[in-house]
Amino acid sequence: MTDVARAIVCGGSLCGVLDAVAAMTAFRLQGVPVMRVWQAVASGLMGESAFRHGAKSAALGLLLHFFIAFAAAGAFCLAALHAVVLLRHPLIFGGLYGIVVFLVMNLVVRPLSRQPKRPVTRTGVWIQLIIHMVIVGPSISFSAAHFLNSRAIM
Repeated sequence: MTDVARAIVCGGSLCGVLDAVAAMTAFRLQGVPVMRVWQAVASGLMGESAFRHGAKSAALGLLLHFFIAFAAAGAFCLAALHAVVLLRHPLIFGGLYGIVVFLVMNLVVRPLSRQPKRPVTRTGVWIQLIIHMVIVGPSISFSAAHFLNSRAIM
């Protein structure tokens, strides 16, 4: 496996697992059942019907969650191969990348999806933004820094 593949696999896996735990915890504390969290993700493809398909749509949602995590890791690694500064300062650029992922998901992906519109709370936005800044971006950037520092194009 190449260093780039290792960085993507490690970053995508770390991001996917840690973000999943954070999301399930945050929503569970608000009284949302874990299955419903993943059905909500699946509703991006299935629309409202995702909430009527039980564990099958929840499994699809979890699969989509990891697909997105690996895509985010791949995009960061590709950028890092051409911008070595991303690898030299993984904490700073990881936090910033978390913000970018949050914005892309909320301003591009969700509006284009079939996910039912739901009310957005200021607290919910802050919780998700912090999760992205502390978990999503840094898990990807530190993985990239670990595996790609010697491969970056100067």
